[in-house]
Amino acid sequence: MSHGEFKVPGGKLVVADVTIDAGRFTAVQISGDFFLEPPEALDLIDTALRGLPADAPEADLAHAVRQALPPTTEMFGFSPEAVATAVARARS
Repeated sequence: MSHGEFKVPGGKLVVADVTIDAGRFTAVQISGDFFLEPPEALDLIDTALRGLPADAPEADLAHAVRQALPPTTEMFGFSPEAVATAVARARS
């Protein structure tokens, strides 16, 4: 498992722990000191990233996160782009 972190300027810390096999994310766990409503949306983020190509551009990772979340989701102190940056750092 690889580990990456991103501190959002003026925001919160986003942590990504990922496992890559055969060029794809096979396990993804996002955590940090951010707030997310509803809390179960965190599982949706992890699931959205699993199976994606490990070399996907950050914009594609952020798009996958955004598409996985219900419209009522509230992200406090972080964003889909922050998740994508943490994941990209983990794969490096």
